[in-house]
Amino acid sequence: MSAPQKRFQAIPFLISILIPMIFGALGGLITIRSVKTWYPGIAKPSFNPPDWLFGPVWSTLFVIIGIAAYLVWIKRTQVVHFPRTAAIYFIQLILNLAWSFLFFYNHLIGAALIEIFALLAVIVINGIVFYKIDRTAGLLFIPYFLWVSFASILNYNIFILNQV
Repeated sequence: MSAPQKRFQAIPFLISILIPMIFGALGGLITIRSVKTWYPGIAKPSFNPPDWLFGPVWSTLFVIIGIAAYLVWIKRTQVVHFPRTAAIYFIQLILNLAWSFLFFYNHLIGAALIEIFALLAVIVINGIVFYKIDRTAGLLFIPYFLWVSFASILNYNIFILNQV
């Protein structure tokens, strides 16, 4: 028998949203210069979304990821291995940030491609772990997985198109 659902907790909810948003902001800081200088000059596939779309999509995804984290956090006392769950969550955020560093800051398109596959794997693991704790939290990782899957295809095509 599971414990009753706790009341909504505003401060932990806001912190849960703020954490991925901070990672996203750091990624944005890493990205901003290259988006104006390097990125416009590289070859991109025809299905590359317009630049203005990335910010709103990522912001929405980071909010969704934060909501998922909150849903798991409020059940943390019921989770035997909560530190492991938290570690998986933070590894996923770190890998997300690392991709921006590899792709946009260092212009290592191939290394970013390899890294994004690791990110995808950890997103799947994170989603499954969250799902076992709270179904909604796990399901909230689906849009994130789908977007990063699309980003992987985009990264691959950019890699192929920019081979010297």
